[in-house]
Amino acid sequence: MTADASAGLIAPGTPVPEFRLQREDGREFTRADLKGQTTILVFYPFAFSPVCTDQLGLYEDVLSDYLEQRGVAMYGISCDARWSQTAFREKLGVAIPQLSDFEPKGAACRAFGVYHPGGFPQRALVIVGPDAAVAWSYQAPAPTDLPGANLIFDGLAAVAARA
Repeated sequence: MTADASAGLIAPGTPVPEFRLQREDGREFTRADLKGQTTILVFYPFAFSPVCTDQLGLYEDVLSDYLEQRGVAMYGISCDARWSQTAFREKLGVAIPQLSDFEPKGAACRAFGVYHPGGFPQRALVIVGPDAAVAWSYQAPAPTDLPGANLIFDGLAAVAARA
């Protein structure tokens, strides 16, 4: 899991690297958890920040039923501690599970090419196919830019076209 962050966002067609994240309950989430279904990884800078709050709220409102009907999983990922992420998710009232890249800080974000030198993930979307390979990826031009739900629909269409 020593991807070079300067190489940039992980590209479509790339097998997902080995990584370890922590679920809200403390259990590990790894590459093996991605196999067998389409998964959207939502990398965001900070729990409780205004754009992150808007982003997860928007995705919950617009996408939750759509994704559930299609068997697509979505996870939020930040370098915040899992307790902060749990409080964030609960305060927002969203069901999107949160994964912590807190220790070692940013290791998974580096593996996906989204770690910002300021110590947080870039705002990025990575769609992983059932084969645990990246099917589509997008990084916002700046951490303050909110990727709209339309980008996820575009990404899922690209995944469907690839299948």
